[in-house]
Amino acid sequence: MAWPCLTYTELILSISCLLPLLYYLFNIYFFCPLSPNWPLVGMLPSLLSNAYRNKIHEWSTKLLQLSNGNFFFRGPWLSGMTLFITADPANVHHIYTQNFQNYPKGEEYAEIFEILGQSILTTDGDSWRFHRKKLLLAMSRNCYNTFIAKMTQEKIENSILPFLSNAIEQRLAVVDLQDMLTRLSFDMTCILTFGTDPGSLSMEFPAVPFAQASDDATATIFFRLSRPSAWWKLLRFFRIGPEKRYAEAKVVVDRFIADAIKKRKREMFEGKHVCTDLLYSYLCDENIPNSQEFLRDSILSFLAAGRETVSTSLCWFFWALSQNKQIEEKIMHELNFIHHNTTPKGMVIFDPEELENLVYFKAALLETLRLFPSLPFSFSSVKEPDLLPSGSIVTPGMKIITSAYAMGRMQKLWGKDCMEFKPERWISEKGTLLHVPSYKFVAFSTGPRSCVGKSIALTQMKMLAAAMLYNFRFELVEGHVVEPILSIVLHMKNGLKMRVGKRT
Repeated sequence: MAWPCLTYTELILSISCLLPLLYYLFNIYFFCPLSPNWPLVGMLPSLLSNAYRNKIHEWSTKLLQLSNGNFFFRGPWLSGMTLFITADPANVHHIYTQNFQNYPKGEEYAEIFEILGQSILTTDGDSWRFHRKKLLLAMSRNCYNTFIAKMTQEKIENSILPFLSNAIEQRLAVVDLQDMLTRLSFDMTCILTFGTDPGSLSMEFPAVPFAQASDDATATIFFRLSRPSAWWKLLRFFRIGPEKRYAEAKVVVDRFIADAIKKRKREMFEGKHVCTDLLYSYLCDENIPNSQEFLRDSILSFLAAGRETVSTSLCWFFWALSQNKQIEEKIMHELNFIHHNTTPKGMVIFDPEELENLVYFKAALLETLRLFPSLPFSFSSVKEPDLLPSGSIVTPGMKIITSAYAMGRMQKLWGKDCMEFKPERWISEKGTLLHVPSYKFVAFSTGPRSCVGKSIALTQMKMLAAAMLYNFRFELVEGHVVEPILSIVLHMKNGLKMRVGKRT
């Protein structure tokens, strides 16, 4: 059979039709090779493929590095999934401080984070201001700050140090520091929140349903944030996939919080266990609604934030030290020259006041938070059209995502060595800590919504890290892969497997 021959006219017409398509495809790859904007589906395939390969943080960082710190992500057509992702300090300062009222969390954000209810983390306007005012009031009491320091020191002496000692005595080959620190942080946050120690950190490693439910919820929230809303809402309607786990997690969380509130009210009614915890403060405040819903949402937001921040940051801190032994030696040198206390079992612990003046130690913690913020992304909506300092125009319906993870890896902010773990970048020529504006170092957020528990978190991190480092040596297990998990919290996917030995 003979093949039909094309005339010159047909050939020219065919090429003329093909060239625009080739030009369009060329532009897709040339202008954004990491996230091509395809017809119909937009940039969603790139997002999903990187999510599947657990490379979301690296991918989004590379996008921002190649686009001068600002990037518009276009989802599928008609999906309403248009994201403005930024790692630009000028934009961050504008969004979170200068024009704060124009960038609320929004109703969609509250729906995505529905497990947190109407709390300080999800509300806007008067409701948010009321939550923040009452939380600041409760946390600013002298008795509460004394309670924090005393409780932390007791947990160090009676929980974490004995646990590590027992692990060595029982010749446990490997300790998962992430599991250990998460359990400890959960216990401490429960004490601060409603005065009860659940005792989840023990050699028996008891099951902690709340912890598993919390992890399932944060993973599902990331799933919701990275998909068109119609997608996850359909799954929620049919209660399948991650939405089924989310619904089950909410039941576990609600039951845990309800039981804690009920127990605390009964103890107060019986005149027992009068303490300075957060729930006690709320129950004693006549201006705070005594409804189960208000208390549940307030307590859960504090519990969730407290559990994640300290444990996640310390995990990355100890991993960074395992890769930089010379930095660990410098920290030990500082610790050797301050006053310490010795427990009856011969362990060393430190008072928070003594640790306050250790410049290099604090610089190492800040460097950890720069590279590994416990919350790698933060989210806002747009109320009115606005022109950002970068020249980008944002409009209602868009979502604003600030990448704290990428901001710590931008050369124009931190220099060519931005990928290195280098505490010295925080220290001036005079040997004092440098001040870095919060809109450049956003580990604790910035502006009116900056983290109210920043001082608590840093105090606990310093006390825990100092005691653990002074009494024990930690070495990463050979071949153990450390990488972030796919979640709104920067947990480690495979845990943090360490060999532990006593420091002589």
